[in-house]
Amino acid sequence: MKQVMTVVDKNKFGPWAVVTGASSGIGEEFARQLAASGLNLVLVARRQPLLESLGRRLAGEFGVQHRALGVDLTQEDFLEKIEEATQNLDVGLVISNAGMTAYGNFLTIERSSLHRSLHLNVTAHLNLMHHYGQGLAKRGRGGVILVSSMAGFQGTPYMADYAASKAYVLSLGEALNVEFQKLGLNVTVLLPGPTDTPMLTNSGTDPSDMPMKPMSVEQCVAEGLAALNANRATYLPGRMNRIMIRLIPRSVRPKMMGSMVEKGLARLNAKVEPLGS
Repeated sequence: MKQVMTVVDKNKFGPWAVVTGASSGIGEEFARQLAASGLNLVLVARRQPLLESLGRRLAGEFGVQHRALGVDLTQEDFLEKIEEATQNLDVGLVISNAGMTAYGNFLTIERSSLHRSLHLNVTAHLNLMHHYGQGLAKRGRGGVILVSSMAGFQGTPYMADYAASKAYVLSLGEALNVEFQKLGLNVTVLLPGPTDTPMLTNSGTDPSDMPMKPMSVEQCVAEGLAALNANRATYLPGRMNRIMIRLIPRSVRPKMMGSMVEKGLARLNAKVEPLGS
């Protein structure tokens, strides 16, 4: 079976691409498809051993170079570390993908956890865009993909801060698509719906809870790169996802999404054994 992928122009978006959250899921797949297009990779995530392994595999398969940066994007100095490691590279593409979700009732989640999530889901995107955008503007070519979420279209109970942060990413990218286009740059906000990644598994969500089957990570990334090529300001991958967003009123979606997340939380809680059992 032929693997799904989209080719990008390495003359426009290369020779180097920075991919955050590259150790698994959507970020890992972005790295694979970009390597297949001949782009060298700066792989960024907390788990450096996984990045090293991925980089070696992609270098062997596609003949590209790589750098693995074990960096926690929730830390205040994360950008300094990435900047130092990439200052001698011609970066033509940034995939700002790293994110996290704190599931649960808003009032029971530790405020420190909410702040950490906010820093990763909002401030990290902002800082990466502002730093690398200046370099891309000087080049006069290249691009950025900001990974938001379908949850960013409306408030989502039991992951309220996550949905709010993804709405910020959506709004930021829509505006910068217009600003950056005048500089010769492409900016696309990718808004994945349920996708077959570790994040979905860790939420406790069962496919039976969802109105449709989760999208493959390969298809999600391929559609995202195609949207980047076309300089689409925003893109929701998956035809059924796009139909659902059009047909279900925005006022109805929070309750529907909240019910799905609540079922996943109940499933996760049921797995926790009581003390002394």
